[in-house]
Amino acid sequence: MAILPILEFPDERLRKKAKSVESVDGQTLKLIDDMLETMYAAPGIGLAATQVNIQKRILVLDISEEKNAPLALINPELLHKEGTEESDEGCLSVPGVFEKVKRAEKIRIKALDRDGGCFEMDAEGLLAVCIQHEIDHLEGKLFVDYLSPLKRQLARKKVKKEQRQRDGGTENPKARGVA
Repeated sequence: MAILPILEFPDERLRKKAKSVESVDGQTLKLIDDMLETMYAAPGIGLAATQVNIQKRILVLDISEEKNAPLALINPELLHKEGTEESDEGCLSVPGVFEKVKRAEKIRIKALDRDGGCFEMDAEGLLAVCIQHEIDHLEGKLFVDYLSPLKRQLARKKVKKEQRQRDGGTENPKARGVA
């Protein structure tokens, strides 16, 4: 397994729309394992393939406290949304920024699992929020897109500041293996 570099806002590659996975093969399973390792190391509770610059409709998540309940969704589709809830969201691609976002309270999705089997699933609460957040990534959308232009600009500045501090004052994204 390998830890993959995570793209950071405002990188335009985060705006690319992911393509459907045609078949679940060894390469797909390796990507899922690498994404899980990357997500746990970050640390985070969800990661979409587009965040690691792979334009495939794959997301992984684990909202368990023990980090022992990984879930991989391949070609996820939202079938139904119900209710509204507002909660604080953060994102591995927008480090250090947490803002309130409105999302559906309950959802029903359809996806393929690690074995390529099709299934449907109901989710609510944090799981529903996380799935919606990661599906947005697959569509080229970030949680900051739900914010006002001012808050989005502040988020951009905060990310750039964190990048400069992390990279020792340089603004070169290659210093982090991102570009």
